[in-house]
Amino acid sequence: MRTVSLACFLFAFWLALSGHYTPMLITIGAVCAILCALVAARVGVTETEGHPVHLLRGAITYWPWLACEIAKSGWAVTKIILHPRLPISPTMTVVTASPRTAPGIVTYANSITLTPGTITVGVNGNQLTVHALVREGADDIEAGGMDARVTRFEDA
Repeated sequence: MRTVSLACFLFAFWLALSGHYTPMLITIGAVCAILCALVAARVGVTETEGHPVHLLRGAITYWPWLACEIAKSGWAVTKIILHPRLPISPTMTVVTASPRTAPGIVTYANSITLTPGTITVGVNGNQLTVHALVREGADDIEAGGMDARVTRFEDA
């Protein structure tokens, strides 16, 4: 099933990038997508971590939420930068990630980094070292709201 899903994804991606929809090119794209998916299955990269289709249902609610968080945080960082006194309070903190799988921990670490004003600077098992531009950013990470969302995303 993962191989079929990968072939469909590759074909859809190829169609989106191609911009040409003649029968010959569509056929060539489909054949290439199928061959690539078969090679990927043979090499063993269509497993749970390599092609996590099981996360698709949770992604439908997680990605829009993350986009809103990025926008809110971007606005907060913009206000800090434009403030005449530049009220920053750089902070390092260590948080424990609740997700149980490697894709869940990576999603959590990358979500922190994508949010303006915070960056994951280190991962050791399920311990994330996070740098925040202001103490409030570190407090938000420590409060665990994003951690809970990633855990729900992983379990969906």
